[in-house]
Amino acid sequence: MSTGVHTYAAVDLGASSGRVMVGRVGADSLELGEAHRFPNRPVRLAEGLRWDVLALYGGVLDGLRAAGPVDSVGLDGWGVDYGLLDADGALLGNPVHYRDARTEGVAEKVWATVPAARLYAATGVQYAPFNTLYQLVAARSSVQLAQARRLLLIPDLLSYWLTGEQGTELTNASTTQLIDPRTRTWSYALAERLGIDLGLFGPLRRPGDPAGVLRPEVLRETGLAGPVPVTAVGSHDTASAVAAVPATGERFAYICTGTWSLAGLELAAPVLTEESRAANFTNELGLDGTVRYLRNIMGLWLLQECQRVWGGPDLETLLREAGAVPSLRSVVDAGDAAFLAPGRMPERIAAACRASGQPVPTTRAEVTRCILDSLALAHRRAVEDARRLADRPVDVVHLVGGGTRNALLCQLTADACGLPVMAGPAEAAALGNVLVQARAHGLVGDLAEMRRLISRTQPPVRYEPRGDDARWRAAEARLAPR
Repeated sequence: MSTGVHTYAAVDLGASSGRVMVGRVGADSLELGEAHRFPNRPVRLAEGLRWDVLALYGGVLDGLRAAGPVDSVGLDGWGVDYGLLDADGALLGNPVHYRDARTEGVAEKVWATVPAARLYAATGVQYAPFNTLYQLVAARSSVQLAQARRLLLIPDLLSYWLTGEQGTELTNASTTQLIDPRTRTWSYALAERLGIDLGLFGPLRRPGDPAGVLRPEVLRETGLAGPVPVTAVGSHDTASAVAAVPATGERFAYICTGTWSLAGLELAAPVLTEESRAANFTNELGLDGTVRYLRNIMGLWLLQECQRVWGGPDLETLLREAGAVPSLRSVVDAGDAAFLAPGRMPERIAAACRASGQPVPTTRAEVTRCILDSLALAHRRAVEDARRLADRPVDVVHLVGGGTRNALLCQLTADACGLPVMAGPAEAAALGNVLVQARAHGLVGDLAEMRRLISRTQPPVRYEPRGDDARWRAAEARLAPR
């Protein structure tokens, strides 16, 4: 095992911002600092909602310049979305945003060929209208797809621009609904049934695999001295975040909080039952042969969109005022696809409360409290369902990601789940990214050792459950049956 302190750049792309973090790892030390943060602002064009991927790449270059000398670079980001390249390796248009409307009604067409139950049995991926499979079926007649010779998921696309090397990292590939979670490779029979050309994807990579070195042009642009290797990490940000959960045993649930909340368990094998499909749980792949068995919940997107409509009021003030609002006055289903698209979020939340016969939140504080109570309730439902469907006891909930900075949400989650919540680290995805790079270079050992290092150096904050569980059960009863 290597000795000394090594420095790694973690490129972590979120749905609302990107960041380049610098991690310094030693035999018993782990420090993380921010080199550069940049906005991720989707753009609505005449043809639909698109990612400004060139601006993201520019932010990555700026971040690497600010990071200074590093021993390796790793990239993680959100799942399902992709860029198409032509025969010369040039990008064919701006990548489509997963919140774009092009996949409306596509799932029903897919299910006419491959029924939903058979699709789940083959891939273990929950239904979401934006899954890559549905995006590719929606794009089937497009000129861009006809011209494409390569499809790269977003972190792999940026890695390609940095190195000139093409590949498809496995944890992110598992979000496409085209991977068999048992074999951990492509589901060729399914793709053939749906007319999807798996040859568009680059060779599969696994976390820790080499992914090339920074091109000479990138070295000149960033001022770095080569060679600088790029290391494949858990390029789905949730995979990196789960790797950074500072758990000390196996009986834990995790909630990765940010624009989305991803709540579930880490398992050794997928759960592919019909009951699991009906509960809309997904089986995505994690480090070291693990399965991320989880449910997607709308997350802090609900509050972010309200803030945007309100003109960006101070979050600290909103949370303080929301804390004074009576709890569980009104709740909505935070997993409802009705909240997926941007725009008019306070109105849509009010409409959902009105439709379910609950008091309608009118002030910003009431809407904020409704959102936080609803997220905590969704966390509760996901944890309870996951442990029932997987037959796995849970003693503690680890909450990681940006939501750990929201003390009210952390406490409400403990109250709702009736379990202690260990909150932190906030930059879990970047830490997981860094530690996979460090492990690839012989600096740390297995997943358990990575987690012990995080627990020692980034101690979480503990929240004990309070109040009466009956109030949460009553609130749950107001929502539609599971």
